Amino acid sequence: MAFLVGCLLAFAVILNAEAKAGPSNISTDSSLTPTSNPSWLSSSGLYDFGFYKQGNGYAVWIVLLAGMPEKTVVWTANRDHPLVSNNATLLFTSGGLSLQSTQGETSVATITQSAFSASMLDSGNFVLYDSDQEIVWQSFDLPTDTILPKQRLRAGELLYSAKSESNSSTGIFRLSMQTDGNLVQFPVSAPASTPYEYYTSKTPGTGENVTLNLDMEFFACTYSYSLKHNGNWSVVWSSTRDKCDPLGLCGFNSYCVTRDMEAECKCLPGFESITPGDQTSGCGRNIVADICKSENENFTYIMEELPSTRWQNFAYMTLSLSDKEGCNKACLEDCNCEAALFADGSCRKQRLPLTYGRRMLNISNSAFIKVGISKPPATDNIIHPKGNKKESRVAVLIVGVSFTAFGSILLVISVIVFWKHNVWAYKRMNKLNGDVEWNEDVAPLPYAYEQLEKMTDNFKEEVGRGASATVYKGVMLSGQKLVAVKKLEKVAAEGAKEFETEMKVIGRSHHRSLVRLLGYCLDGPKKILVYEYMSNGSLADILFTPERKPYWEERMGIARNIAQGFLYLHEECDTQIIHCDIKPQNILMDEYMCPKISDLGLAKLLQQDQTRTTTGIRGTKGYVAPEWHRKMPITVKADVYSFGIVLLEIVCCRRNVDWSVPKEEAILDELVRVGEPSLRPSMKKVLLMLEGTVDIPIPPNPSSFLNTI
Repeated sequence: MAFLVGCLLAFAVILNAEAKAGPSNISTDSSLTPTSNPSWLSSSGLYDFGFYKQGNGYAVWIVLLAGMPEKTVVWTANRDHPLVSNNATLLFTSGGLSLQSTQGETSVATITQSAFSASMLDSGNFVLYDSDQEIVWQSFDLPTDTILPKQRLRAGELLYSAKSESNSSTGIFRLSMQTDGNLVQFPVSAPASTPYEYYTSKTPGTGENVTLNLDMEFFACTYSYSLKHNGNWSVVWSSTRDKCDPLGLCGFNSYCVTRDMEAECKCLPGFESITPGDQTSGCGRNIVADICKSENENFTYIMEELPSTRWQNFAYMTLSLSDKEGCNKACLEDCNCEAALFADGSCRKQRLPLTYGRRMLNISNSAFIKVGISKPPATDNIIHPKGNKKESRVAVLIVGVSFTAFGSILLVISVIVFWKHNVWAYKRMNKLNGDVEWNEDVAPLPYAYEQLEKMTDNFKEEVGRGASATVYKGVMLSGQKLVAVKKLEKVAAEGAKEFETEMKVIGRSHHRSLVRLLGYCLDGPKKILVYEYMSNGSLADILFTPERKPYWEERMGIARNIAQGFLYLHEECDTQIIHCDIKPQNILMDEYMCPKISDLGLAKLLQQDQTRTTTGIRGTKGYVAPEWHRKMPITVKADVYSFGIVLLEIVCCRRNVDWSVPKEEAILDELVRVGEPSLRPSMKKVLLMLEGTVDIPIPPNPSSFLNTI
């Protein structure tokens, strides 16, 4: 399948006496059908307007019939609409042109005054006239991918390449006539800014011998044609001869290679095409696993070098390193790094996707790609005893008797310990239940593990799961109050520290936008927290589920309530707290759909005289502020960054990264990152802006944060 882009086509058409004939008039109430009366010709027969077959359907086109070996489409009506069947009708009335089909009625030419006649002109322009023969509509005003002689592409107007040879839908490139007089070519998926230009030039002079055309060849081209030379076409100028120059020719995570003068798209190492045969669809990993999961039994990661390639990407961290090996190692050891671009002593750590890649053999740049590989299956190192069968049987007998004796001793000890533990637990439960009853004024309360088993029916109903904990539904006060019981599953040193942090933070924090801690259990390796139950799940559950999507006013109310909770943590509680792990999954919704902040296990507490801290990276990929990766001191502005990502998700009602949408929309924050903490407002100012109390300032220019390598 061919892939289309924009091509600037200029040709000289020298017409003979046939072209001087008057226009062919079409009266109102005339119509076309795909089979019986498919088109209206210009007077010389050079152009044709009407139905043309495309695949299993029909489209309405203007076609250049002469000179080219095949019919050449120069204009398309309703370019991105579905094709119509052979029973469709194109009707010309005083109200304009309308297309009637089984899908309904669609306007092709809408006018504000009555039309009297129409004509397919020899210039390639289809026009509608009023009763005074004044033009009330013309196809020249709505160019698709072609500019014909005498047609103008005005400042601010665009031409779009076609997606297929039929020219029936919009492609992946655009040509812009800028107000500064330049014609500039961009990928459709990229913003109209300098880093994404792949061609720019002063506009050629316009006149009878000039046509601007976006065609199959991916470049701006000038063609010359004359009837005096038997209709032969030849290229006399093109914006580029290199077919890999246009950015976006190859999709995400793939790069362009020139082979035998043709462009070919290749996937990154460890990736495969998302849609085989469609180069613009990009590539995805052939092994999907959590790069940041340290205990992955099935996969490991290596770095593979891709030399002599250029990419256009934002780097979340840039390191000054003298050699490629250091860059390779720096990315491999950073779980958030999925690729690293090395050039001239600069190592730029990247998140996927990599965009606008191409191989250039004259550059020394290298890309290092993190590739997942399956671990080989473990083999049992069993040492088989040597010797005759008799010796083997004796050895087995001795080992069996030993294990039987040892097992009997363990069984006796276990029975004694179990009996004592039950007696002790019974006494402890009685003591706890006798000393104090649950009361909001004295929470959080200590609980025995056996109480929590009973409260959760032996941890029967799971309602949530995280990286290091599982949450179960429980009841207390004789079934009158629902609770959420969070059971930490990792009991290593970091788990104990996380548990203690969450106890300290939530135990002394009281705010309507924070989930309330009701109790806890600290029984050796058993570490459990008891929270108020949030009946509507997390913000992620309602935000990313179409049938539960809240209205705009509800979403803004949710955003304000969340901001109030973080303002409390940052400025209003006794100890300033940096949450460190803000994401929709950590914001829970109560029965009234009010949000409450949860999961403060990774939070960082600051001393009274502290405003910043230095600590190892923590948080969730996609929401982590850039300063974590740069090993800079961390302030509450790290939370502001993460809240900004969540706010984007609330506004757009979709995930920060979503590959189910068109690739140009897949990453919400690709061009809106604010890397410097000093440029971010405080949470108090964020809340005031959300409430409308203060004006929202003009944000920094995103282009200042773009890096190109």
